[in-house]
Amino acid sequence: MGLVYEKCDIFFQFYFKCTTCLFHEFSIFTFLKNKPMMNLILKTSTDKSIVIIRWMVGFVFLSEGIQKFLYPTTRGAGRFLKIGLPNPEFLGDFVGTVEILAGVLLILGIVSRIAALNTFIIMCVAIITTKIPQVSENGIWSALHASRTDWAMWCGSLFILIKGSGIFSFDYYFMKKK
Repeated sequence: MGLVYEKCDIFFQFYFKCTTCLFHEFSIFTFLKNKPMMNLILKTSTDKSIVIIRWMVGFVFLSEGIQKFLYPTTRGAGRFLKIGLPNPEFLGDFVGTVEILAGVLLILGIVSRIAALNTFIIMCVAIITTKIPQVSENGIWSALHASRTDWAMWCGSLFILIKGSGIFSFDYYFMKKK
């Protein structure tokens, strides 16, 4: 069990360093000038039904992010403290903020692949730190039952990473306008 938390701690340190470097080294103007990178991120499928998955994932993460601030003892820092993650006060606020921002970006269809990458990472950590330990504590069926929303959000995030925002999105509008 300690090994899982140690791996998550290493992962979070790496994630924080990467996002810090990304924000310091690249401004939005640098991103917009890099047309091949922008095309890769904004390119999307013309499938009309993607909006359903995008809204489902976006609204769930927006709601969960808000709840981390409304109920910090059960959803935010208190929960992170209970499962043994490092620096739970900072982590609760950080994850809540990322969930709110990613949720809004997914709902609107703005840089959805970047938002989905963040939600995908959050779900990987959630499954590793909370659901896998439940298998040894409560059995496989109980763990699968408890993790159904986590797996749905993981799959939805992965789907958006692969397919993009869809036709009803700002990403599609910006790509079409070029």
